[in-house]
Amino acid sequence: MKAFLLVLALFLPIINAQVPHWGPCPEPATQPAFNLKKFMGRWFEIAKLPAQFERGRCIETNFTLKLDGTAHVVSSEILKGELRTIDGTCVVEDKKNPAKLGISFSYVLPYTPYWILSTDYENSALVYSCTDVLRLFHVDFAWILGRTRSLPAATVDHGKEVFTNNNIDVSRMILSRQQGCDKDL
Repeated sequence: MKAFLLVLALFLPIINAQVPHWGPCPEPATQPAFNLKKFMGRWFEIAKLPAQFERGRCIETNFTLKLDGTAHVVSSEILKGELRTIDGTCVVEDKKNPAKLGISFSYVLPYTPYWILSTDYENSALVYSCTDVLRLFHVDFAWILGRTRSLPAATVDHGKEVFTNNNIDVSRMILSRQQGCDKDL
């Protein structure tokens, strides 16, 4: 019982904005024949499951391929009128399934799953991340990304449908704020 309380105390700050779900993470299908090189570049957050670590607006991520096959990741948001950025590293965690990426924004933390469920590389992408806690419950994140700051409603609806068909609850998914991003802070 003490171990459970300790784990709960450690993970409570992480799941504060998230809704934990009972049981282990789902195993959604990922993008077949995923090409990391084609995925590189600038992606804008169009919709997301609420995340404690993303509270601003104009959220975007830029991926740059490095010579060693990893990618440099720069994510940014505008929060309280200030541009905030964070640098990280993206790796292919499963060579047999290259759409199963891992991202870390710290040298001391392990890579977090960053699975590409679907992308056409030129317009949109669906990304999923999930962390099991002792296989008792899981906390997940889902994003609909676009190469532009907006996507047609039909594209967003189709993305939600793909998540739902993969047993990912997106009933709490919200549209990201991408207005006024190119104005002075």
